[in-house]
Amino acid sequence: MTRATGRVHEIEHHTADRATTRPVVSGTQGVVSAGHPLVSMAGMRMLLSGGNAFDAAVAAGFAAAVVEPTASYTLCGECVALIHDARRRKTLAVSGQGTAPALATPAFFRGRGLDRIPTGPGPDAHLSFTVPGAVDAYLTVLEAYGTKSLAEALAPALSYAEHGFPMYEYMRRLLAISESRSQFDLYPPGGTAVFYPGGQVPELGDLFVQPALAGTLRRLVEADARSHGDRIAGIAAARERFYRGDIAAAIGAFSERLGGLLRPADLAGYRAGLEPPLRMAFAGREILGQSAWTQGPVLMQALGMLETTFDLRALGHNSARYIHVVAEALKLAFADRERYYGDSPDRSVPIAELVTSAYARERAALIRLDRAAPAAPAPGDPRRRGGAAPATDARPSAADVAAPAADGTTHIAAIDRDGNMICLTPSGGVFRKSAFAPELGCTLSTRSEMFVLEDGHPNALTPGKRPRTTLVSYLISEGGVPTMTVGCPGGDDQAQADLQLVLNLLVFGMNPQQAVEAPRFSTQTLVNSFYPRVYRPGQLNVEPGIPEGARAELRALGHTVSEIGACGIGAVVTRRDPETGVLSAGADPRRPTYALAW
Repeated sequence: MTRATGRVHEIEHHTADRATTRPVVSGTQGVVSAGHPLVSMAGMRMLLSGGNAFDAAVAAGFAAAVVEPTASYTLCGECVALIHDARRRKTLAVSGQGTAPALATPAFFRGRGLDRIPTGPGPDAHLSFTVPGAVDAYLTVLEAYGTKSLAEALAPALSYAEHGFPMYEYMRRLLAISESRSQFDLYPPGGTAVFYPGGQVPELGDLFVQPALAGTLRRLVEADARSHGDRIAGIAAARERFYRGDIAAAIGAFSERLGGLLRPADLAGYRAGLEPPLRMAFAGREILGQSAWTQGPVLMQALGMLETTFDLRALGHNSARYIHVVAEALKLAFADRERYYGDSPDRSVPIAELVTSAYARERAALIRLDRAAPAAPAPGDPRRRGGAAPATDARPSAADVAAPAADGTTHIAAIDRDGNMICLTPSGGVFRKSAFAPELGCTLSTRSEMFVLEDGHPNALTPGKRPRTTLVSYLISEGGVPTMTVGCPGGDDQAQADLQLVLNLLVFGMNPQQAVEAPRFSTQTLVNSFYPRVYRPGQLNVEPGIPEGARAELRALGHTVSEIGACGIGAVVTRRDPETGVLSAGADPRRPTYALAW
């Protein structure tokens, strides 16, 4: 069985036996880690001026929409988070996942001869718009748990948009992808004038300004100012303007002009949600995450299989046998995801049964140590143990469609000296898949592509419903108190990368920086969540750091091994030592993720 290593992080980072390219960032007053140094600094400005972790995360979330628009993230996107309020000793999941418009019905798409909800690249991106959810998620967190005014939280983002920031290599490289610009051309004027000034990709270090996006942010600041210093009233006024005022009208008009289904009334009825997290025990700790309206339970199901059946430390970190059993557990969890996960309020999602130890042992018994499953397994039947439920979601063959481009959104985490903690993954509005609204200065999210057009499925398209999102984040609790955050962007690789981060931390005793830098892998024996829902049976992606010897052993076990640059990109781990209160963070060098502490 998997054995915990006792108290983790007891080795100082400067004497650790696993070398890293960056040090662990540590402090006592606050820590912020995000996808770009300027985003982390936006959060740190809140902490340095007396704010808490929630203020920091909200400021960073708005700033990321300005500084990281090529990281699959837009102001009109979505956000999924976990928060721990130390004073109230309360932990909640935050759903800022946007919902399907009222006009988005299965009949609409079937009437067009479609069996999947399309999006870009191509001229159908407007058909998959969802209600923007991130803004209300930030407003909800700031209102209920923050201390700053909205104007204060927006100040860094507004400055970056109005006055600009230096173009950086990761953003420039993504702008150079031909599909980004060609998608703009399909919805003229698109974002060409903004992101390709003079018709060219900006040079490194060029000052990059976004006046239209600054104008949208300025409207929220103006709404806040009308409250004359009443913090709560200012947040409410900004919410009203974005979801029921002129911003909502602009979003709806843009969608309607393109032939999209999103309307102002869809925004008017939207509110972000706060709900209890899903919990499971592992290695003497408790793992907390979002429930089955996300892919969050994939990690928990896989952890359950691994803990009940395998001694992972004895297998050795990133050995062929270790990678094999982790990948096989993930295949089984993803099979259940396709059959059972979705935003269904009734008992059609057997989430409690899916994360039980008994069901984990049953599923783990299907893992063969001498051979990889060549195709996606059948889903289990957690309510009638011993049988298998029929798979209902059609799997396109590998030859049906081209593989989607590898995208990754961003991740933000913050902890303050009082132990308040938040980790969030925002996303939506990938340039090559969406449409850019010049009047807003940003794209709209196309997350409706994740619904299935299958009656009775938990993830079936229904107006007003959340699509089963790939966005996840996790907390690790020790002795009943959350002490660590874990998050890694990367679509269907998110839960897989997060699983490896948790194992790195709790099984192999790595510190936060070691955990995020360790080489990763991901199975593609699943139906991809994004249109056109590619299926690659047998494919196992590995990062360059996985040695050739391990790859050869994996091939001998039946895996089709494919090297890829990153299996999840932009990982973040933060920790608060429960004994000393020392705060620490790791930031992924695979992209310009950066941690700050004081």
